[in-house]
Amino acid sequence: MTKHVAVLLGGWSSEREVSLRSGKACADALDRLGHRVTRIDVERNIATVLDQLRPDVVLNLLHGRPGEDGTIQGVLETLAIPYSHSGVLASSLAMQKDLAKTVMAAAGVPVAEGMTLTRAEVGSVHPMPTPYVIKPVADGSSVGVFIVTAEHAHPPQELFRDDWPHGDQLLVERYIAGKELTCAVINGQPTGVIEIVPTVKFYDYEAKYSPGASKHILPAPVLPIVYQEVRRLTLAAHDALGCRGVSRADFRYDDRIEGSGGLICLEVNTQPGMTETSLVPELAAHAGITFDELVQWMVEDASLGR
Repeated sequence: MTKHVAVLLGGWSSEREVSLRSGKACADALDRLGHRVTRIDVERNIATVLDQLRPDVVLNLLHGRPGEDGTIQGVLETLAIPYSHSGVLASSLAMQKDLAKTVMAAAGVPVAEGMTLTRAEVGSVHPMPTPYVIKPVADGSSVGVFIVTAEHAHPPQELFRDDWPHGDQLLVERYIAGKELTCAVINGQPTGVIEIVPTVKFYDYEAKYSPGASKHILPAPVLPIVYQEVRRLTLAAHDALGCRGVSRADFRYDDRIEGSGGLICLEVNTQPGMTETSLVPELAAHAGITFDELVQWMVEDASLGR
C-alpha cells in the first residue's frame, strides 16, 4: 500500500551530517518503493510543518537531539501521526546513558562501572584510576568521548572550554579492553553480531561514518557461547528500555576472561544509522533483508503509543 511518508532528517544536533545521509538513503529507498515522500530538514517549527503536511507516517531518521531523546516522539504523539523507532519514554531513557545503565543492570545486562559527574566535579584530578572513558551523558556516535590513559597527567582540558557543546553532565566509566561488538534488534528478533575493527586509533564519529575507517567482520569471530550471549543481551536491553522497531546495542568484550564474562554493554541506540557504512543495514542484509525491505518494514511498523 502506497503511503505519504515524511522523512525527518538533519536537525541541529552534533550528528546532523550523518542524519542527512541516513535520511537520504531511506528517502531514496521509499522513492524506489513507490511511496509519496516528503523530505524534511528539521527546524524548530517542525510541529507546525507536520501539522500542515499531515503525512500518513513519519520515518524518523534524526540522530541525537531532538529526534532521539523523546522530544520529536512527543510531538508526533500529540499530532497523532504514526512514526518509526522507539517511543517517548524509551527514547528519552536510552539517550540518558546513566539512567539507561541502571535499568539495563536491573534486567541483568552487564554494564561498565562508572559514575556521573559534572564538568566541574571532574576537575583537574583523575576521578578514577586510569584507563577510563569520559563521555557526555546524552550524546551519541562517540561525540565528545575521551579515553584517558596513564599517559595523561590530568583529565582532558577540552572539557572545560567555554564553548563545550555537549552538556554539563558527564559519564566516567572504567575502560574495557578488547573487541568492539554490536548487534541489532529488528522486528523483535536479535540479528547477527559484528566485530568492528577500527583502522584508526579509536572508533569515533569519523570511524563510524567514513568509508574505510573501520572494518566490519560478520559474523564476529568469537566463541559461539559469546556470540549467542551478545544476541540474548541485545534483546534483553531492548526490552528493558522499552524500545520498539529497530535498535542497536554496542558491547565491549574482553576475551581474556573465560566464557562470556568479559561482555559489557556500553549503550543502546534507538536511532541507529542508516547510511551506506552503517551497521544495521549490514546486519539486516546478513539476515536476508534488503535495504529496501528494511525501510518498507519500518514504514509498516510505524504506530502511535510506542
